[in-house]
Parts: sequence; C-alpha cells; structure tokens
Amino acid sequence: MKTPMITAAAALLTIIACAAPSNAADPLVMTDIEWKATPGKNQPHFRVSHKSSSSDLSLHSARAALAPARTALQGGAGPVAFTVVHEAGTLSCTGTLMRAFEGTGRCRFNSDPAFEAALAARGLAPERRSDMLAMLLVDATIALADGLTDAGVKPDDTDDLIAAAALEVTPAYVRELQSEALVLADVEDAIACKALGVDGAYVRGLAAAGYRKLSAHDVVGMKVLGVTGEYAVAMNRVTQGIK
Repeated sequence: MKTPMITAAAALLTIIACAAPSNAADPLVMTDIEWKATPGKNQPHFRVSHKSSSSDLSLHSARAALAPARTALQGGAGPVAFTVVHEAGTLSCTGTLMRAFEGTGRCRFNSDPAFEAALAARGLAPERRSDMLAMLLVDATIALADGLTDAGVKPDDTDDLIAAAALEVTPAYVRELQSEALVLADVEDAIACKALGVDGAYVRGLAAAGYRKLSAHDVVGMKVLGVTGEYAVAMNRVTQGIK
C-alpha cells in the first residue's frame, strides 16, 4: 500500500498473509491450518489461523459458503467436520466440539488452479499460496475484481483485492463515492475511504458545501477531523460574512 493511511487500514485486517512465495514446486495444498470456535457474548467467534496470522469469520454472515460450518459448529460435544467451498479453493476442517460453537481443530486447503489462472489473466497472480486461502476467507472473487475494474479502480495485485473484499469495497460503493467532490485515483483510495467510514452521503455533503476534486487523502483527513458538509457550509458562510 502506498500511503500511511492505507498501511494503517491494512493493519486493522486480520487476513492471512504469511507464506513462502509460490513457484512450480509449491503444492496446491496447505495443511498447517488451525481453527478455533468460541461462543462469544453476542455471537460465536470462528478463527482460522495459519502460522502467525489469523482471520476471524462471522458465522452469522449471509455467506452461503459458511453455512456448512455454521451448521456443524452448532452441534453437541464430539467430533465435527465441515467444508467451506469457494472459487479460490476448498477448506476441509475436522476437530472436536466441547459444546455448541466451542471447539478446535485443523484444516486442509486445496486451492483451485482455475481460479489462480483467472487471477493471472487479470494481472493478479498471487505471490503466496496463502493469498489463495486469504481470498477464500474474505470472499474475494473474480466478479469483485472485474467489478472494481469496470468501476475504474482496477486492483493492482492480490493484496488490493483481498483488502477490498475484507472491507467490503464493492463496485456499488465505489460508484457511490464518485462525484465532483472526490477524485478516486485507484482502488487504494476507495479502500482508505471505506476503512475510515467515508460514504456517499459524506461525499455528497462536501459537494454541496462547494468542494471540488478533492483527493481521497483530503477527504479521509476531513472525516478524521470531524469535518461534515454542514460544518463546511457554516464555515463558508462565516468567511463570506453571510448570516
């Protein structure tokens, strides 16, 4: 990521990103993966870990791919097995439950060569095998890559695609941001805006206040400082002597 604010945003993500670079001898299978489920106060927590990195998944999300895991983990004490199928590959897990949504186990990830080839055709060839696992965990898809490209913010690499998916930077969100007030130079601008809570309503408020062609860095900075469209209009009135 090219700016400090992008680096800060990326630090908030607990996506998998730790493995040796891919090469011809690199197998399509990863086996050093662990999972842990805990009940949680408001909803169960489900964590997948690989080496020193981990990713937390919401079992209450609308993702159909997580339904088998959700169903298996809500069972009683004893052995458990479930599979998560995604474009990036298949995550097959086994383990033991102490009670519903409380247990541990291990997983095996088989990445999909066709998905990797589709990424490569778009200039997004993964540098690490674990990038493929990360894309399964955050639901990064070819449709998302193509949609962002069509919206004018093509991901430069798999890190961009993973970050966009993790923060739910969708083509619709990008189009919502695009206005006379904000210039999105690339997908990293959209990722930074989403990480800091900038939405279409906020950008439209700045446009209504007279702002034009602001950079994402400017808009994010204004958001962090609590500058709203209403505040900007009021300040403009003061500086222009209008009551």
